[in-house]
Amino acid sequence: MPRSLASPPQLRPDGAAGLHGRVTAWYASNARDLPWRAPDRTPWGVMVSEFMLQQTPVVRVLPVWREWMERWPEPAGLAAEPAGEALRAWGRLGYPRRALRLHAAAQRIVENHGGRVPASHGDLLALPGVGGYTAAAISSFAFGNPETVVDTNIRRVHARLVGGSALPEPAYTAAEARRAAELMPDPGPDGGALANAWNAAVMELGALVCTARAPRCGECPVLDACAWVAAGRPEPHYVPKGQAWAGTDRQVRGALMGVLRASDDPVPRDALLSVPGAVPAGGSPLPPGGPDGSAGRDGSTGPDRPSWPAGTSPEAAPAWARLAELPAGGEQRRRCLEGLLADGLAHEGPAGVALPH
Repeated sequence: MPRSLASPPQLRPDGAAGLHGRVTAWYASNARDLPWRAPDRTPWGVMVSEFMLQQTPVVRVLPVWREWMERWPEPAGLAAEPAGEALRAWGRLGYPRRALRLHAAAQRIVENHGGRVPASHGDLLALPGVGGYTAAAISSFAFGNPETVVDTNIRRVHARLVGGSALPEPAYTAAEARRAAELMPDPGPDGGALANAWNAAVMELGALVCTARAPRCGECPVLDACAWVAAGRPEPHYVPKGQAWAGTDRQVRGALMGVLRASDDPVPRDALLSVPGAVPAGGSPLPPGGPDGSAGRDGSTGPDRPSWPAGTSPEAAPAWARLAELPAGGEQRRRCLEGLLADGLAHEGPAGVALPH
């Protein structure tokens, strides 16, 4: 029998067991066909997906995950490469420290676990970059261990379905953790198949139906059991803060990283710190338009187009263009570059700045 629920008065008479069956049945018919869910998935593939999916939507992760797995199908392959190659392959997924941590985790897996992703929650938690959620998710989705998995989507479904609130608390609370544990199916003698199906199903329900801004309640398999709907869909008890992007240090750091990923050789510091549109020290304007003489993305040609260091390849020009288009002055660029160096995302030597060795 499922664990008894300590109380949510809003839970309907069919209780947790009824929710389990209805939500997992919906998932069986509506789940997205994602490669890290395929029958032939590997624990490493699941682990890579969990790192990439942190704060990044599936649509952006899919092509990068496929390229990554083709290049490094096992942890040992990544561990043998320089950390800079992990950053280069990470592309524009954002939050590139995840790539460094995944690279470090691969090395630890080779050193301590014979090149195989460990199955236990404790061993996973000891790996670089693996926190409580990631350890539980890998243990559950890769190995079938009945861990309680709680991400933002799951928290939102729990808040509405059982708690009657439009949104979960701004930060994960002990009360939410207790509720998630109480809602988990009992592992039973089968080793937790239903428990793990519940984790995946609630996560998918939050991603596809019980979304933050425009929930599609008419498609919900447990609409009649939803405490939030029964309460008249009250407004959130706080206003979520959006995460700014334009003009922020995060945007500038991302543009600087884009240039380093696209450059085979170290980049002179002065070039990275030049104001938009100026000819970097030691550089020279490109021919009108792009390095191949073509018009820019805005159709412009001629001397007013931003310039790049001499010898910039056509492949690297778009990254330089994205950096040049930012209204970031030299001081902001300098601050962001120093931050990248301090975080180990870049390395500076006599020849200039490059990805770490």
